[in-house]
Amino acid sequence: MIEHLIPVLAGTLAAATPLIFAGLGELVAERTGVINLGVEGMMLIGAVAGFAAAAHSDGGALAGLPAGAVAGMLAALIFAVLSLSMAANQAACGLALTIFGIGLSAFIGQHYVSYSLPGLPPLDIPGLADIPVIGRIFFHQDAVTYLGLVTFAGVWWVLKKTRLGLVLKAVGEAPDAAHAIGYPVIAIRYGATLFGGAMAGIAGAYLSTVYTPLWVQNMVAGRGWIAIALVVFAAWNPTRLLLGAWLFGGVTILQFHAQGLGIALPVQFLAALPYLATVVVLVLISRDKRLLQLNLPASLGKPWMP
Repeated sequence: MIEHLIPVLAGTLAAATPLIFAGLGELVAERTGVINLGVEGMMLIGAVAGFAAAAHSDGGALAGLPAGAVAGMLAALIFAVLSLSMAANQAACGLALTIFGIGLSAFIGQHYVSYSLPGLPPLDIPGLADIPVIGRIFFHQDAVTYLGLVTFAGVWWVLKKTRLGLVLKAVGEAPDAAHAIGYPVIAIRYGATLFGGAMAGIAGAYLSTVYTPLWVQNMVAGRGWIAIALVVFAAWNPTRLLLGAWLFGGVTILQFHAQGLGIALPVQFLAALPYLATVVVLVLISRDKRLLQLNLPASLGKPWMP
């Protein structure tokens, strides 16, 4: 049984990596009062940009990830101009960005349908990868999986331990008060939104250049929506978001190992599990209204102009 569980748990970390990147980016943006429902679109744009950069350079995934980040930031900039500078409805702008990302990635990606990339080999950490069971699960991963954990640690530290984290929270809770004491609310929201775009772009590029290093239309397959749901599930807490990403990653990877684990369920049901889990989690978390009210940024989704 252990031998069957090891690849499931190891695969969970990799499957959770795009959710960690995209979820952390959305969490930071929402902390400042900006809700961007275009995460799915930004991930798709990052995926096709990262794949194109990797396919046309010798750097492979190492070239694809920065390209994905830049593409995601450019997509987020469009959203920011409309929703922050022009005070357009944030939900509508986010949905439009997702639709735009689906169409743009399909148009550009049609030229790469027959391409495949070498991906990234697992990076064994000396001395730790040889530890029985634990070493094969945690210390035999690709470099981007480790980068996702480092990014989580950095975001957690900034939000919990630094002045910048307090400023981000102040802008999300009381933008008028933050503006009154001299903080550039719109500029801070721009920065948080662009950070979210970069993280979503990296998540998409990871999917297309490392996780499944080939191009498939609409390959993000709803992970952007799951990342948004994760932020609510986490009650805007980075630690809970990491645990939630591992949970959803485990549900996602379970469908590929179900037969080996002796789980006799229809393939279609197993494929739908991540999305069913998203609905169940949102229903459960919505029942705890006190938790949501205590952590929900007061100005989330509300346009603000100086």
